[in-house]
Amino acid sequence: MAPAADPVTPVYDMARMALSGDPVMLRALAAAIGGFSIRLAAALAILAVTLWLARRLGRVAERAISRVHRNGQAPDQTLAAFLSGLVRYVIIGIGLVAVLQQLGVQATSVLAVLGAASLAIGLALQGTLGNVAAGVMILILRPYRTGDQVEVNGRSGTVRGLDLFNTRLVDYDGLTVFLPNGKVFGDTIVNISRGGRRRIELHFGVDYEDDLDAAIATLIELARADPRVLDDPEPWAKVTALADSSVTVTLRCWAQPQDWVNTRYDLVKAAKAALEAAGLSFPYPHQVQLDRKDTRPAPGAVRGEPRTDANAPGAP
Repeated sequence: MAPAADPVTPVYDMARMALSGDPVMLRALAAAIGGFSIRLAAALAILAVTLWLARRLGRVAERAISRVHRNGQAPDQTLAAFLSGLVRYVIIGIGLVAVLQQLGVQATSVLAVLGAASLAIGLALQGTLGNVAAGVMILILRPYRTGDQVEVNGRSGTVRGLDLFNTRLVDYDGLTVFLPNGKVFGDTIVNISRGGRRRIELHFGVDYEDDLDAAIATLIELARADPRVLDDPEPWAKVTALADSSVTVTLRCWAQPQDWVNTRYDLVKAAKAALEAAGLSFPYPHQVQLDRKDTRPAPGAVRGEPRTDANAPGAP
């Protein structure tokens, strides 16, 4: 039985023959280098065209979505940015497969490797893929848009961006908060801006001896005088509770979400001045000190026995 041939020997012989100046091997080596250079140049050209096309079509998709108005509303910048990124990623993926195929890598092998890698990555990054799925559902259901004031996952702020993985908020302290889409979509979402108005509820305590009708009329007149308070629904004021030392009068009115904070606190200040000008007072809890007689038993007396002259201090 003949011994098996060493696979390294032909390669070694070809290299040795090329280095020895064999013209045939030199021409073959030059042809191989020339062919690879052409494929490499073509691959680089495909990569450059892919990156340019991805950026160009991404901008086109973003502008196209931005021009779409639904029910007279402003264009949805969240959806535009999301679809723009998705278009770029898809085009870059297709371009990379074409580059590898140009370099001699079979597309079927690339797809097989990508499939196996996707399975492994999917098992390792289940939470991350969950964020991607949640981001897609947020875009489909549209609970909020860029620029909306929301309360999500215990944080409040204005939505500044949404991508495949995170929702970006700027809270009322000016801090940028990145919330995973999976936690956002799995929790309660409160959209403050969607309704176009927000209710202000203020409670004031007046004295039991004060005129309650005058307090109610003063608060309603105060709310109607503020231009930031909406006329529909109309301001509302009623007696809502009888507290220990005061009667609670509640004012309810509505303002736009962007005016809610300033309107609320301005009304508190103006209501104090208006109620005092109307002759109403703001009672506060009092502490009353009682002087009790000395009822301590005398020394030697039986506990619970009434005090008599016989056991009084100084008795014989």
